[in-house]
Amino acid sequence: MKNNHEKIDLPVAQVRRYLEPGPIVLVSSASQGARNIMTMGWHTVMEFAPSLIGCVIASGSHSFAMIRASGECVINLPTAALVDAVVEIGNTSGDSVDKFGRFGLTAAPADRIAAPLIRECHANFECRLHDGALIDKYNFFIFEVVKAHVAPVPKHPETLHYTGDGVFMVSGKIISRRGKSKSEML
Repeated sequence: MKNNHEKIDLPVAQVRRYLEPGPIVLVSSASQGARNIMTMGWHTVMEFAPSLIGCVIASGSHSFAMIRASGECVINLPTAALVDAVVEIGNTSGDSVDKFGRFGLTAAPADRIAAPLIRECHANFECRLHDGALIDKYNFFIFEVVKAHVAPVPKHPETLHYTGDGVFMVSGKIISRRGKSKSEML
């Protein structure tokens, strides 16, 4: 396989196409009798135990106010089968629309928080705000996952990864290196 080491200039606003940290998720929230869903493309695992996830939520969004008030949310992992709902949820404001009803998604009760799970998603991670020190400056929330629900099959679901301009990649083939020594992997 020949490597092409020549490069072209890329506008810095487009680096996200190469650096998005993980799959697109749907974040569900509830506050004062209302509920909402937002599409999120930027989140990062920060710690394993306790399980901490950091994410940026735009301050002007309906979800921001709900999550800020309640201090909790569910990070739901959709599969590629939900791509149309993921896009439409991201393009719809929840301040006047029940996104669960509009997009045919099922709100299921969570075990430890008030925000609902999305039943159609492969996995649901119930989260509580762990550290809000960076919210005012960067809209950066640090959540602790307090309960995780995951479908046993498929073991490796086809998740969506956003590359910008309305384009998604679907997670690809699995490459396992379990059982290999470090020297064999180098």
